[in-house]
This record gives sequence, structure tokens and C-alpha cells, in this order.
Amino acid sequence: QVQLVESGGGLVQAGGSLRLSCATSGILFDYYTMGWYRQTPGKQRELVATITSSGNTNYADSVEGRFTISTDNAKRTVYLQVSSLKPEDTAVYYCNALLGRTSLWGQGTQVTVSS
Repeated sequence: QVQLVESGGGLVQAGGSLRLSCATSGILFDYYTMGWYRQTPGKQRELVATITSSGNTNYADSVEGRFTISTDNAKRTVYLQVSSLKPEDTAVYYCNALLGRTSLWGQGTQVTVSS
């Protein structure tokens, strides 16, 4: 059974930090490009960060230097360390697993940053 389960979201003050986790099951984790996306009401889901199976990372300009994506292949989990948070980072954060034309999503975790 394929599952992507996010956790770690919450309410945090501006300047604070969180670590988001996405635990996967039922996929060949080592082969996937893993990513984090976010969405706010009325807007399209946007890329936050991705990490390939070889460890190459890519970040949206708006989070470069503040967010860090990483994986633990033994735990089949992808993380997003979010730091120096801003109110505009408030969103539902979604985990994505991509391999060829297969794109899998988690249910999302809410991050709310208060000013």
C-alpha cells in the first residue's frame, strides 16, 4: 500500500523553525525524486524544494538559504527543515514522490507563521 504521510507542521512565530517529515511506504524510495510543495487558499500549489535520488537539491528562490531538504533512505523519509520563517510561508505543505510519470502526494501538513 502506497502511503506518504506528512507530519511536523504547526503554529510558530516569525523567525522560528520547524522540521517537516514525510514518511513513505510502498514505494521504491531510493529511486524517487522527493519534493515539498506548498499551497495557500486560492493559489496554485508551488514548488518549495526537491531532492533527486542522487542527492541533488533544488529550491524555490523564496526559500533558498532558509529551508533544507534531506532524506533518510533507511527510514524512507524525506525532511524539510524550515528556518527563519516568515508569515508568507504560511501554507499547507505537501510531500511529493516523482518517478517517471508516477507522481504521488501526501495529505499535507499545515504550517502557520504568526507575525
